[in-house]
Amino acid sequence: MKKSKSKYLTLAGVVLSAGFLLSACSNSSSAAKTYSYIYASDPTSLNYLKENRATVLDVVTNFVDGLMENDQYGNYVPSLAEDWTVSQDGLTYTYKLRKDAKWYTADGDEYAPVTAQDFVTGLKYAADKKSEALYLVQESVAGLDDYINGKTSDFSTVGVKALDDQTVQYTLNQPEPYWNSKTTSSILFPVNEEFLNSKGDDFGKIDPADILYNGPFLFKAFTSKSVMEYKKNPNYWDAKNVFVDDVKLTYFDGSDQDSLARNFTEGGYSYARLFPNNSSFEAIKEKYKDNIIYSMQDATSYYYNFNLDRKSYKYTSKISDAEKKSTQEAVLNKSFRQAINFAYDRTAYGAQSQGEDGATKILRNLLVPPTFVSADGKNFGEMVASKVVNYGKEWQDMKFDDAQDPYYNVDKAKEAFGKAKKELEAKGVQFPIHLDMPVDQTVKRGVQEASSFKQSIESVLGADNVVIDIQMLGPDEMESIGYRAETAAQKDYDLYNGGWSADYLDPSSYLDTLSLSSGGSLQNLGIEPGQPNDKTKAAGIDTYTKMVEEAGKEQDLSKRYDKYADAQAWLVDSSLAIPNLSLGGTPTLRKTVPFSSPYSLAGNKGVESYKYLKLQDKAVTKDEYEKAKEKWMKEKEESNKKAQEELAKHVK
Repeated sequence: MKKSKSKYLTLAGVVLSAGFLLSACSNSSSAAKTYSYIYASDPTSLNYLKENRATVLDVVTNFVDGLMENDQYGNYVPSLAEDWTVSQDGLTYTYKLRKDAKWYTADGDEYAPVTAQDFVTGLKYAADKKSEALYLVQESVAGLDDYINGKTSDFSTVGVKALDDQTVQYTLNQPEPYWNSKTTSSILFPVNEEFLNSKGDDFGKIDPADILYNGPFLFKAFTSKSVMEYKKNPNYWDAKNVFVDDVKLTYFDGSDQDSLARNFTEGGYSYARLFPNNSSFEAIKEKYKDNIIYSMQDATSYYYNFNLDRKSYKYTSKISDAEKKSTQEAVLNKSFRQAINFAYDRTAYGAQSQGEDGATKILRNLLVPPTFVSADGKNFGEMVASKVVNYGKEWQDMKFDDAQDPYYNVDKAKEAFGKAKKELEAKGVQFPIHLDMPVDQTVKRGVQEASSFKQSIESVLGADNVVIDIQMLGPDEMESIGYRAETAAQKDYDLYNGGWSADYLDPSSYLDTLSLSSGGSLQNLGIEPGQPNDKTKAAGIDTYTKMVEEAGKEQDLSKRYDKYADAQAWLVDSSLAIPNLSLGGTPTLRKTVPFSSPYSLAGNKGVESYKYLKLQDKAVTKDEYEKAKEKWMKEKEESNKKAQEELAKHVK
């Protein structure tokens, strides 16, 4: 049994994620050399081998390269690896490193060449330090699980070898067709052993001098809750594809939403996320009527989840032990959870940040995005729809492939609640059920969304039956009971809205996060991975775990995706995770050349990477964007097809 920490995201991430992800080509200007925008949370460290939180990885991905990266069409292409091969049985991946890859100090001075041993050193360090991202590779790399669990102390038995200075080889326990996508995750990044030993426990502290750089940018300055600054690495092996000289990110706590458009207008920002519900939006709309662009959705999934075994009650409106016990009984009741799911109007919720015009552009209806993978002519959403019908009449005619809200249904909500109330009253449960839901009071959009959720649930089910108690917290309080909480017992809420972005290109990257054995998001449900109890049994998480483990053993991709669709359908019926939003899909102003950035559905080399990003002097127009999008979509289809054909050439 292994415990892992998740790469989950905070609600603030929905507000602030830099939309240039889908931001090839247009008329860029040589005059525009600095990308300026905002960031929402301070990085906790720069230790990319030990930490696995978006606040760290979104920063470090610009400083350190791994074996592979994403191009602008989402293909996995060589980065530090100049070329690679995979054995016929799919178990051995051999990467030939480029000779011009070097390590540099924060001052840009050459330190040493990047060698194959650096990848061996990196994985050993991650294993020894119990990296938060071990769940990604522990059962993948041969011998690694035994090393981590102490069955052997000899790391040479682990399936990562430096065959020579330029050749690194990984041996896997079972074929993983998506392995190359895992190499874009930072736990598989290299580290120089001499530098690592010289720094000791200071390696990766939040100081530019505490890591080495082999990537496109150098970390130049950081002031907590103020500013982060990057500078182009002039000696970078692929400097020709780095088109901005400087990156300046200013801290934004979400309180002054108008400041984003204001700074864009004044030339301070290269990009601005807009908030249609602000009173200033009409004036912005008039000024920029030809420039407001809705970004495309990315693969991040946000969802509400229940705390199945709440231990902490510092932030609560409950006034008696009876209320606490009643809530715990209620959230363990599937019909009750389904009632909340059916009573939740996601479109109204989306409108709080997007306005009426954009309300449906950000919705998410499954933990795994419906178009994340496809098999036999069906996308994942279609596959799930064909499975969930087996769980009862309430799931008939459900549609998931379009990412819209198929759940909201007043009649279904009342029917499910009626069943739940009967079952719960038989156990002595008192009504109304009070559900504590925390929200960062400084994030205006988050407060609006929480209020929308409360109105939706209470208006459908009745405040005499269910009350959503919004707990208004400060940013540090919010993070201490959610994103930065170290144990399940510290999760102080009944309902929580968190998110997950895929580490690699397979449904397991989402669905395994709720596995009882090692789920990276399981703590959000009040459960410690590897520690089953009466609550996990009551919620059926043991059943779900068997389903995802069985799917994980399947190597035929069509059958594999089919089994994961079964697991996702079970999760839908259980209503343990209630999907709502994605990142992207937001109204923006931008001076980023449309679709010039890397595109990624998984890993760390897409979303917040500034490599390939191009800027232009004038705001992008809607017409310019749509033409670029049409061109990109066509090129992407052709490029992805060609990339699939090229894969066969790497099998030796």
